[in-house]
Amino acid sequence: MTQGRVNPNHTLELMGITGLGDIHYNDIEPSLVEKALRRGEGTLGKGGSLLVTTGTHTGRSPQDKFVVETPSVAGQIWWENNPPMSEAAFDTLHADMLAHMKGGEYFVQDLYGGADPAHRLDVRIVTELAWHGLFIRHLLRRPARAELDDFVPEYSIINCPTFQADPARHGCRSGTVIALNFDRKLILIGGTAYAGENKKSVFTLLNYILPQKGIMPMHCSANHAHGDPDDTAVFFGLSGTGKTTLSADPGRVLIGDDEHGWSDNGTFNFEGGCYAKTINLSAEAEPEIYATTEKFATVIENMVFDPETLDLDFEDDSLTANMRCAYPLDYISNASDTSLGGQPKNVIMLTCDAFGVLPPIARLTPAQAMYHFLSGFTSKVAGTERGVTEPEPTFSTCFGAPFMPRRPEVYGNLLREKIAASGATCWLVNTGWTGGAHGTGSRMPISATRALLTAALNGTLNDVEFRRDGNFGFDVPVKVKGVADILLEPRRTWADADAYDAAAAKLVAMFAENFAQYLDHIDDDVKAAAIG
Repeated sequence: MTQGRVNPNHTLELMGITGLGDIHYNDIEPSLVEKALRRGEGTLGKGGSLLVTTGTHTGRSPQDKFVVETPSVAGQIWWENNPPMSEAAFDTLHADMLAHMKGGEYFVQDLYGGADPAHRLDVRIVTELAWHGLFIRHLLRRPARAELDDFVPEYSIINCPTFQADPARHGCRSGTVIALNFDRKLILIGGTAYAGENKKSVFTLLNYILPQKGIMPMHCSANHAHGDPDDTAVFFGLSGTGKTTLSADPGRVLIGDDEHGWSDNGTFNFEGGCYAKTINLSAEAEPEIYATTEKFATVIENMVFDPETLDLDFEDDSLTANMRCAYPLDYISNASDTSLGGQPKNVIMLTCDAFGVLPPIARLTPAQAMYHFLSGFTSKVAGTERGVTEPEPTFSTCFGAPFMPRRPEVYGNLLREKIAASGATCWLVNTGWTGGAHGTGSRMPISATRALLTAALNGTLNDVEFRRDGNFGFDVPVKVKGVADILLEPRRTWADADAYDAAAAKLVAMFAENFAQYLDHIDDDVKAAAIG
């Protein structure tokens, strides 16, 4: 039985999906919450939020993500980062998944990826779980009801958590699979209930499609000054580095918290919502994000709660440290109505340095910016990926390697071109450790990070004295109002200066070893900016 708003010319039958039970097309939030509760998928929380758990998978499964190797993409994919799947294996996977779906109840959402109509991607998501439909309805952009009559999906995603892949039969690694077929314009997801796979699959699509149009896809948050969209800032960073927290500055307008494009027209959000980490979230430090956890239809994912009072426990990470909430962008009072900004005036690269070596902020030249963008140094934060239980130093090129189908230099060169054309100022910001490595030092005070970013964005940081860092070659401010001077010189924060020097030398060597893979693909000015 078909229910909900659907264009009869674009039903699931045209995708070859037949023999299902109830199909719910483009249900709105109240209906999806109601159906999720009816099906026992979650618990109604305070304010009408939906409390859910994702079982075994509480983070993404990047090692189970595959790209189908077809002649049209063979020379364009970064295969070292995107394991191939044969066309035959994908076809078998697709047929087996469709057979598994027979008689089941499914939820369909027709949505946009991208706030700029000129560059958006029309995507159909078919989900086995009602709350997945609610999640992706928050995270992507919702067409007006009248627009659904003319909606024609360019790409489709089928997500069946109860389907278990067979590595021998389907050419994958485990019972979990995320398979992207660019020729068929189809993504298959099975064996995981972690909702983040849905949104990151769309991000991966845009990372493949947009560069050939001269548009830079970015794993970043973005905001702009009140009344001045041309004063836009973008914040690159992996999960846990502060993209959501730092961009949700009440003194600026939030464009988005995770995924954006940079075109000749400016900056545009890919998404229509936010997916914020909630571990240690507090009403005092992040009042607006905290408030979303008690708003209607917010998806609360993998959080422990009191079964009687429904109070959330923001410190209990027994399910995962990757506890999150998903909500529409307009739940943040200072969110942009258009999700559009101008050419970025400031480009911030966020890193979570578990070594405790990097300063809280440094100014980068354009060549240094490309170097650090390609390096993508940070620490994986506990819970974001399966198996990560404490901060783990890593290099994730372009601050988003798991979502990059093309070679890193494609994105690096695009970024450098955009920076050159816009004249943006670039900054490296460490939200990780100070006074020692993880386990000895302490996290960088968020008050200091906010003060430094405010000074960078309002231009006052350009007027202070800088010193050249002896290890990394970038410029570091000597004194900034509202920030303890000692924080700006990391060596002074360590009890043992010799231990700092040893840790810094180790990190410099790690940078040099990692960057060797790019030396044959970059220009001389970037080579000159290389560390080590």
